[in-house]
Amino acid sequence: MTLTVDIERHLGAFRLKAAFEAGDGVTALFGRSGAGKTSVVNAIAGILRPERGRIAIEGEPVFDSERGIDVPTPRRRIGYVFQEGRLFPHLNVQQNLRYAGLFSRGTPQPEFAHVVELLGLKDLLDRRPGNLSGGEKQRVAIGRALLSRPRLLLLDEPLASLDPHRKSEVLQYIELMRDEIKIPIVYVSHAVEEVVRLADTVVLLSVGEVAAVGAPEEVMGRADSRTSAFEGGAVIDAKVIEQDMQYELATLAFDGGTLTATSVDALIGEPVRVRIRARDVSIALERPQRISIQNVLAGKIAAVGDERSGIVDVSIGVGATTLRSRITARAARQLGLAPGLEVYALVKAVSLDRRGAGTV
Repeated sequence: MTLTVDIERHLGAFRLKAAFEAGDGVTALFGRSGAGKTSVVNAIAGILRPERGRIAIEGEPVFDSERGIDVPTPRRRIGYVFQEGRLFPHLNVQQNLRYAGLFSRGTPQPEFAHVVELLGLKDLLDRRPGNLSGGEKQRVAIGRALLSRPRLLLLDEPLASLDPHRKSEVLQYIELMRDEIKIPIVYVSHAVEEVVRLADTVVLLSVGEVAAVGAPEEVMGRADSRTSAFEGGAVIDAKVIEQDMQYELATLAFDGGTLTATSVDALIGEPVRVRIRARDVSIALERPQRISIQNVLAGKIAAVGDERSGIVDVSIGVGATTLRSRITARAARQLGLAPGLEVYALVKAVSLDRRGAGTV
C-alpha cells in the first residue's frame, strides 16, 4: 500500500501545506498540538476538503483538485477511530460492531470472532458504552473500524483521553492488530513514547508543514530537534535477553552492547525499541566506579554540536549505534570533548522504563 498526500488548505490564519508518501505498516503523524495532524487525517478521510492538491491510496486518487476528483467519505474505504471513540450509546457492543458491516462490501473482511478475540471484547458484547471504561470504548471503536473492511485505518490520538494504565493496555491491542491483521495505519500522536513504540514511518509536522519523513530512528533522533516538536535523543532496536523479576529489570542487547531498563513489558527473545533522551546521557572520560548508574557504555565522540544558549549536543558512537548527549558547553570544554576522543556514556536504567520501550 502506498499513501500519497500533497495538499494545501487555509484554515483561518493557519496554512496547511503537507506533502509525503507512506507505505505499509504504521505511519505516525507526529508534532505539537496545532501542527496540523488532525487536519491531514481529516483530509485523507474526506472530512476536510483541501483547496489544492492530491490524495491517492494504492495509486487510486480519492482527491485531485486538478481533475475534479473528490470521492465521498463512505466510498473511500477508510476506517477512522477518533479520540473519544464515538460509539452509539443506545446500542450494545455487539450491535456497535455489527453496525460497521452495513457499509462494508467488496473487500475481504476480518472474521467477526477473530476481531472480538484479538481486541479482548468477548466479555463486553452485551454491555452498552455507558458501562465501559475509556480503554474498552477505544477497543470497541477500533474493532468497529476494522469490521468496516477498510484498506486504510486512521487513528487520531486514540489514547489522548486515557490514563497511563489504560494507554498501556490499548497500546498492546494496537500492536496485536498491527501485527496480525496488517492493515496500513496512519496514527496521529504528539506522544513520543507512542510513536517510538508503534511507528514504521514518522511524518514530523510543524506549523502545518512536513519537517521530516523517515524511520523512527532517523526522525526521532535528529540532532536539531531542540527547536522541533520533541526532544532529541536516539532510538535503538534491541532484544530482551534477560528478565530480573525480583528487581523488575530487563537486559536488552543492541548493536553496541547491552542496556539495563526498568519494567519492560516483553518476553525474553522479543524485539523492543528503546528511546534514550539526550538529556539522560552523561559523559565520563574514565570508567566510573561504585555508582548507581547501571549503564556504562564505552564509545567514541563522533561530533560536538554548536553551542546554543550554553548547551551543546554531543554524538557518541557506541558500536554501530549513535547516542546523543545534551550537556552544558562548560562541561564539554572542561572535558575537552572532540571527535575521536574515547569516552563512556552513562545512562540511568530508570530513564528506560516502559514508557520508552515497547515491542516492535
